[in-house]
Amino acid sequence: MSAGTFTPSPGAAPVSRMILAQTALETRMLLRNGEQLLLTVIIPALLLTLFSAVDIVDTGSEKSVDFLAPGILALAVLSTAFTGQAIATGFDRRYGVLKRLGASPLPRWALMAAKTLSVMVTEVLQIALLTVIALALGWSPQGNPLSVAALVLLGTAAFSGLGLLMAGTLKAEMTLAAANLVFLLLLVGGGVIVPLDKFPDAVQSVLGLLPISALSDGLREVLQHGAAFPWGDAAVLAGWAVLGLGAAARLFRWE
Repeated sequence: MSAGTFTPSPGAAPVSRMILAQTALETRMLLRNGEQLLLTVIIPALLLTLFSAVDIVDTGSEKSVDFLAPGILALAVLSTAFTGQAIATGFDRRYGVLKRLGASPLPRWALMAAKTLSVMVTEVLQIALLTVIALALGWSPQGNPLSVAALVLLGTAAFSGLGLLMAGTLKAEMTLAAANLVFLLLLVGGGVIVPLDKFPDAVQSVLGLLPISALSDGLREVLQHGAAFPWGDAAVLAGWAVLGLGAAARLFRWE
């Protein structure tokens, strides 16, 4: 036995291990939160089941679920990457959690990376559940899964940037109200359930530039119509991602 066998070796863990530990913590906290679970899992699943089973909205000549499933997948990304992340981060900021973590060995960029990874883990669970429900309802998806994954990643980046921007600049109570309001507005006017061509011509072009519309339409082009890759919708999402993440990086306040 050497003299240094029991010598303490203080120091921070590797950054990769810290990120994984924080990701696991963020994911557990998200899944234990009843309000967030309702927003991210239950509401999208109920909307998919209800509007697929009951002919409420005219979605064209094809099966309702073939139109609705891509839109509901886009809604799941919105609920987690934007609404859920904005609310959780906003209250972490209010209660001083971000300030304390910022003073820990975990770098601030690593904390944001952990939050992003937590969002992606939750999205995988959401998409898996919604896919099972949609298939049970008779969904017949087409297209390349890699194109779907690329669109989801772009949508996640766009909504995460906007969510972090809101959480880092507004008070927590205002973030809570604003994030839920935006969620409802985009649910109604983002082509998730109601096709954009049902809206007046004057607003269709504006609604088509929203990130939820681009993600819904892009997923629909791939999964419903078998398109290779919707470059136009991807460009809209990339633009929102650059805008949101850039503004969040510049304006985010940790206190």
